[in-house]
Amino acid sequence: MAVTQFSAASTPPHKSSGAALLMAMMIVALVSTIASAMVWQQWRAVQVEAAERARTQSQWLLTAALDWARLILREDAKGEGPDHLGEPWAVPLAEARLSTFLAADKNNTDVDLEAFLSGSITDAHSRYNLRNLVNKEGAVDPKELLVAQTLFEHINVSRELATVIAKGLESAIPTVAAPQGASGPTLNPLPPPAKDNPLVLPHSVQQLAWFGLEPQTLRRLEPFVVLLPVQTQVNLNTASREVLASVVDGLDLASAERLIQTRRRSPFNNLDDAQKEIAGALVLAPERVGVRSSFFETRGRIRLESRVLELRTIVQRSGSGRDARVEPIFRELVSSTEIP
Repeated sequence: MAVTQFSAASTPPHKSSGAALLMAMMIVALVSTIASAMVWQQWRAVQVEAAERARTQSQWLLTAALDWARLILREDAKGEGPDHLGEPWAVPLAEARLSTFLAADKNNTDVDLEAFLSGSITDAHSRYNLRNLVNKEGAVDPKELLVAQTLFEHINVSRELATVIAKGLESAIPTVAAPQGASGPTLNPLPPPAKDNPLVLPHSVQQLAWFGLEPQTLRRLEPFVVLLPVQTQVNLNTASREVLASVVDGLDLASAERLIQTRRRSPFNNLDDAQKEIAGALVLAPERVGVRSSFFETRGRIRLESRVLELRTIVQRSGSGRDARVEPIFRELVSSTEIP
C-alpha cells in the first residue's frame, strides 16, 4: 500500500488564505485609525483657527467701540458747560448689526459678518469713589468713612463692610516720600505694588473680593461705587439719590430725589444753582460735590456668532477744546460667554 507523506512545513491552502485575510483587515484597521486621527487633528486645527480669528475680530471691534467713546468725550470737552445726562455721551449705542456699517464701505467685502455691536458711557463721578476713603497721609479718613457707611445703609449693605474696604485700601495703597521741603508722606496717584506689601490695590468693584466681600455684595455695590486712581468729587448732575444723600451731610433720600427731578428739567451749571435747591441750612461741600467730570466708564459689547464679549474701560479726560485728551487707564474683560 502506498502511503502519502506531507512535509511539516507545508500549510493547507485554507489556512494560508485566512492568515492573509487577517493581515489585510489589520492593515485596513490601522490605516483607518491613522486617517481618523488625521481628520480629527485637521478639524481641531480648523476650530482653533476659527476661535483665534473670532477672538482677534472681537478685540478689533471692542477697540473700535472704545475709540467711539473717546471721540464723543473729546467732542464734549469742547464745551465749557457742566457734564450732565442730557449730553450726547450719555446716550447708549443700541445693538446694531455690524454689516449695516460695513456695507457703506465699498472696499469691504465682509458684509455678511454676523456681529452685533453695542456700547455705553457712564460718568464715573456719578458713583462714590472708594479711593476717597484714604486721605493724603495714607490713613483712613473718618469723615469719608462715615459717608461710605451711610451709603451702604441706603443700599442695604452692612455698614461694617465700609470699614473692611477702608482698612484694605489703607494697607494696599503705598505712600511715597514727600517732595523736598514738604512735610508728611504723599500718595502715589497710580501706585505700583509695594515690594513689602502683600496686598494689591484693586481697580474695580469685583476685585474687592480680595478683601473678603461676597459676590452678591459686590453686585449690590457696583451701581453706586467706583475705584479711581485719585480722589474725586461726586457730580450732582449724574449721581443717584443714594449717593447724593450720602455725600451731602444732612440730606435725606426724599430731598435727594427732589434734587434729581430739578436737574432733569435744568442741569446745574454750578454749585450755587444746586445750593438754591437745598432746603434748610445744608451746605454743599466743594471738595465732595461738583458739576464737572474727568473720569468715565465705557462698555463695549460685541456679539459675534455664538460668543459674547464685553470690555469695561475707565478713561480719564483732561484738557479742553482742541487740547482735550481721553486716555484709558484701566481695562477689564467683563464677560466672555457662549450662547447656547
